[in-house]
Amino acid sequence: MSDSNLIRGTMLLTAATLFSRVLGMIYMFPFTALVGTQGVALYQYAYTPYTIMLSLSTVGIPLAVSKFVSKYHTLGDYRTGRRLFKSGLILMTFTGFIAFLALFLMAEPIARIVIDEGSEGNTIADVTLVIRVVSMALLIVPIMSLTRGFFQGLQSMGPTAVSQVVEQIFRIVFILASSVIIINVMDGEAATAATYATFGAFVGAVGGLMVVFWYYRKRKPELDRHLAESTVDYNVSLSDMYKEIITYALPFVVVGLAIPLYLQVDTFLINPALKSVGYDQPSYESVFAIITGLAHKLIMIPVSLATALAMTIIPAITKSFTSNKDAILQKQLTQTFQILLFLTTPAAIGLAVLSDPVFRVLYPTVNQDLGSSLLMWYAPSAILFALFSVTAAILQGVNKQKFAVYSLLAGLGLKAGLTYPLVVLFEGKGAIFATNIGLLTSVLITIFIIKRFTNYQFGFIFRRVLLIGIFVGIMAVAAKAATLPLESAMPNLYLSASEGGSMLYSIINLLVGITVGGVIYLWLSYRSNLAGLVLGERFSFLKRR
Repeated sequence: MSDSNLIRGTMLLTAATLFSRVLGMIYMFPFTALVGTQGVALYQYAYTPYTIMLSLSTVGIPLAVSKFVSKYHTLGDYRTGRRLFKSGLILMTFTGFIAFLALFLMAEPIARIVIDEGSEGNTIADVTLVIRVVSMALLIVPIMSLTRGFFQGLQSMGPTAVSQVVEQIFRIVFILASSVIIINVMDGEAATAATYATFGAFVGAVGGLMVVFWYYRKRKPELDRHLAESTVDYNVSLSDMYKEIITYALPFVVVGLAIPLYLQVDTFLINPALKSVGYDQPSYESVFAIITGLAHKLIMIPVSLATALAMTIIPAITKSFTSNKDAILQKQLTQTFQILLFLTTPAAIGLAVLSDPVFRVLYPTVNQDLGSSLLMWYAPSAILFALFSVTAAILQGVNKQKFAVYSLLAGLGLKAGLTYPLVVLFEGKGAIFATNIGLLTSVLITIFIIKRFTNYQFGFIFRRVLLIGIFVGIMAVAAKAATLPLESAMPNLYLSASEGGSMLYSIINLLVGITVGGVIYLWLSYRSNLAGLVLGERFSFLKRR
């Protein structure tokens, strides 16, 4: 494949991934309006353990297969790549079935941990059912992921890109359509709608698998021709290949589990802790749904955007480190941290400052005071989530991935140990405080290791952080001040839609805050040359002449 085709394919895959993530965030707004926080809580009870089990069932093999297929095809050895793909399909079928069986059997024990049987809210039977329903997707998703990795190893990104988008569309259409039919047409319960929604993972996986298998069948004659013409065979044993694959992929899997593991700790501990201080079941399930579902979806928007841009430089960091090009490595690290902080910090703080109108507009049927308060405290966590993702990736790039694992375990241990007592002391905010303490610990460890093994000097970044912090502070004050006149002039309209207030008013107030804050931050960044310096030559027009 030519360089231009490879670049075009990579851009296509990046765009498809970003589009799928955005869809995965947006659908939550109408879904919440249909099923309420009780339904969202039930949905989250199932999806967090499912995500963890999916990562464990694949153990990074699809990503590693992509690397190995690319390596051997480049060497002209098509037989080794094909053998690895076929054996990988068998392995993923087996591990997917084991993961399905394990999650299916653990469903009831997990349900008994996360909630107690009550007269209101979700029941243990409800939680058990949704976990068992979503576990069915584990029979298909690993196979689909491996096939995507095979195509990526061939440097063909189209099948993966189309498959991702189709999978997400199938899933979301099924979730929303089934919820509308159950709630509005059949006058059913939120628990029933949430159960069908979790089955959306299976429906989406079927759609995605159909796409990649269609591509495979279409291209099989060409693949068979390459196989027949192949004269090179390194005769690598499958045991040696898998040994190297797992060694390479396991650290990536562990770090990729960071967010699901943090959410799983909340899943196990928030409800019991809140119950111990007098919350009834509907109340503590609302707090759980907001933290792990509604607010979390929002804070992941800046995390996804910033890390997607910053992570594009990680392969270059690996190359510079391997080639002992220290000066270039220092520059690349600086650029990575700058891009990350420049984009994530204003988005996270802006979300915190405007949490009230944001929550009113996006989740009008949810408890507004509780939701906006928790979002305000949770939004800054986006900075720590993004920092850990990128610093852990840098450690992988400089071949120190084991320290990324150690840092994750240290932070997760603190999170697990502090969540219950902090929730007892501070209620819902306590879970957020525990998350931030754990993440901060992990980030500090990764920064220390980066400094030790790359001799990177963080002084310049600290000065950049100070400048960005000043600009973000000014932005936050201006955005908040811009919304105050409207709140004072029409306080009786500043109500959620469910309370009879004006949704239009809330939208206007939100747009005013975003516009004022965004313009001021961009203007300050432009006037100080910060924007052009951080974003590089591609954005040289932002540099003052």
